[in-house]
Amino acid sequence: MSSSSAAVAIKHEGRQHTPAARLFQSPKLRILLGCLFLVAAVLACYNPVVHNRFIRYDDEGYITDNPHVKAGLTWSTVKWAFTTYEQANWHPLTWISHAIDYQLFGMNPAGHHYVSVLLHAVNAVLLFLLLQSTTGFRWRSLMVAALFALHPMNVESVAWASERKNVLSMLFFLLALHAYGWYARHPKFTRYSAVFGLFALALLSKPQVITFPLLLFLWDYWPLGRFGHAAGFDPGVSDPSVTPRVARSQASGLQPRQLVLEKVPLLLLSGASALVTMKAQKAGNAVQNLSQYSTLLRIETAVISYVRYLGKMFWPSKLVAMYPHPTELYPAWQVVGAVLLLVLITTTVLVRVGQQRYLAVGWFWFLGSLVPMIGLVQVGFQGMADRYAYIPFVGLFLMFTWLAADFAKARKVPSLWLAVPGAACLIALGVLSYHQVSYWRDTLSFWQRTLQLTNNNYVAEDNLGEFLFSQDRLDGAAAHFRAALAIRPGGLTANLNLGAYEDRRGNFPAAIEHYEIVAHNAGDVNLRATAYGSLGFVYREMGELLRAKQCFQIALQMAPRGARAMIGIGLIAQQEGDMAEAIRQYSNAATLQPSDVVYLLLAQALEHGGQPEQARAIYERLASSPNVSAAQREVKSLLSGK
Repeated sequence: MSSSSAAVAIKHEGRQHTPAARLFQSPKLRILLGCLFLVAAVLACYNPVVHNRFIRYDDEGYITDNPHVKAGLTWSTVKWAFTTYEQANWHPLTWISHAIDYQLFGMNPAGHHYVSVLLHAVNAVLLFLLLQSTTGFRWRSLMVAALFALHPMNVESVAWASERKNVLSMLFFLLALHAYGWYARHPKFTRYSAVFGLFALALLSKPQVITFPLLLFLWDYWPLGRFGHAAGFDPGVSDPSVTPRVARSQASGLQPRQLVLEKVPLLLLSGASALVTMKAQKAGNAVQNLSQYSTLLRIETAVISYVRYLGKMFWPSKLVAMYPHPTELYPAWQVVGAVLLLVLITTTVLVRVGQQRYLAVGWFWFLGSLVPMIGLVQVGFQGMADRYAYIPFVGLFLMFTWLAADFAKARKVPSLWLAVPGAACLIALGVLSYHQVSYWRDTLSFWQRTLQLTNNNYVAEDNLGEFLFSQDRLDGAAAHFRAALAIRPGGLTANLNLGAYEDRRGNFPAAIEHYEIVAHNAGDVNLRATAYGSLGFVYREMGELLRAKQCFQIALQMAPRGARAMIGIGLIAQQEGDMAEAIRQYSNAATLQPSDVVYLLLAQALEHGGQPEQARAIYERLASSPNVSAAQREVKSLLSGK
C-alpha cells in the first residue's frame, strides 16, 4: 500500500472511530441540537420584550386593573377563575397563569412577558419533536418549527401580555397531539384519557382549539396513516424508510367508522366548550349583531381574510393589533378574485393528494383551524387578527416546507442550495420579528403606529384618545374621540369618552348630552350602567343630589356589582350626613373592587361615624401603598364634588 493510500485509510478509520465524531452523528444529539437552536432563536428574537410595558388594550382587564389577578394564586382566585365570564371569555387556566405571574413578578411587566416568550419557545420545540417523531424527517420538521418560532405574525401572541391564552392553549394543544400519536401506536383507554385531558386543558386556556378533533382526522390521514388503505405504508411520505411509526405498528388500518367513533368524546368536549364560549361572549356583549355586520358582509370578509392571511405569511408587513372590520360590502372583483384563488389552490391540492398527502393536510389544517376565528360569528370589531394565525399557519408552514423539499429532491438539488435560501428566510423573519416586538413597547407608540398603518380605525382613534386623556392631555384626547365619531357616527365608547372630556372641562350640559346618547342607545347593559353612573357624578357636581342618586340606583339595577355607582351613593349619603349608609356602600364597593381610593373613603367615613379604631387599621394598611398619594388627591376631589 502506498503511503498516500495508507494516510487516506488511517484518516477514514479515524473518522469512523473517533468518539466525538460518533457522538455528533447521533440522531438523538442532532434532535437535541435542533431543540437548542429553536430555544436560542426565540430568545434572541424576543429579548427586547423585557423593555416592553403593559398596553392599554385588554392588559388592564387581564392584569393591571384586575383585583382577582392581583390577589395572586389563592383559593378565592381559582374559584373566581372557574366561574367568571370576565373579558367575555371563559378560560380559567389563563386567569390562573396571570395570577401566578403577578404573585411572582408583581407589576413588573418584564416577568409577565418573558413567561410568554418561554412558552412560545417550548411550543416551537414541541412542534419540532411532534413532526420529527411522526414523519421521520428531521430537517423538514426543524424548518417548520423554526418558521413557527420566528414568523412575525406570531409576535402578537407572544409580546401581548393579554394573549397569554394563545401560547398557553397551544402548549396543551401540541401535548395533546403528542399524546394522540402515543395512543395511535397502541390504543388504550389510559392513553386516550391523556389525549382527552390535555385537550380539555387546552380548551380551559382558550377555546380557539375546538377544531382539534377534526384536525385529528387530517393527522390520521397523514402522517399517521391510520386509514385502512394506508396501513404499513403511507404514500404521502416521500421515503418508505421513514414511514410513520404508528403505521408500521399496526397490522391493519382502521376504517373511517372506527376513526369517527373514537373522536366522539372529543367532539362532545368541543361542543360543550363552544356553548360555554358563546354564553360568555354574549354575557360580555362581545358578539356583534347582524345589523352591525350583515351575513353577506361576514362571508365576504371571511373569504378575503383567508387570502390576506396567505399574503401575510409570505409578506408579513404592516402588522398591527387591530385591522378594522369593514362596514360596507367589498368590490365584486375582490371577492371573485379571492374565491377563485382559494378554489384554485384547493383543486390543485386535491389533484395532488394521491402523491403528496401533506398538501391536503396542510391546506385543510389552515382552512379548518381558522373557522372559529374567521368572523362568521363576529366577536369584536376586527376583520382579522395576527393572533388568529398562531395555530393555522402551522399547516401552511408544513405544506410549503415539504413541497419545497420534495421539489428539490426530485430535481436532485444539492442540500446546500436548499439550506442557503432556507437560512436566509429564517434570518429575515427573525429580524422582522425582532423589530415587531418593539411595536408593543408602550401604549402611545402602539396606537400611533396602528393609526399610521390602517385607515378608518375607530378602535385605534378611541383608544389613543383614552390614553391621552389618562395623561391629562385633554385636547389631544378630544381630537381623537371626535375622529372616532367621524368614522362611526353615534359610536358609543367615543361618546362616553367625549362626555368625560366635557365633564372634566366643566361643560356639564355637553357631558350630559354625550352620556345620554350611550345611556339610551347602548345594547351592552354594562356600558349603559357606566353611562348612568357618569350622569350621576355630573348631577352631583351640579348639586342635583336627587337626580344623581336616581342615576346611581339605575346603574346598580343594571349592573348590581358596579362599585363605581356604590361609591356615588356613598358620597351622597356622606354629604347628607348618613354615615351608616356611606360606610355600607363603601364596604360593598371595597369587597367588589378593592382599591386605595375606596379604602380611604371607607376609612374617612368610619372616622366620622365614630369608629376610629377601624379607620386607623385601614390607614395603617394603606401606609405602605405606593399609590396612596394619588389616591388621597382623588378622594379629596370626590369629597369636594369636583
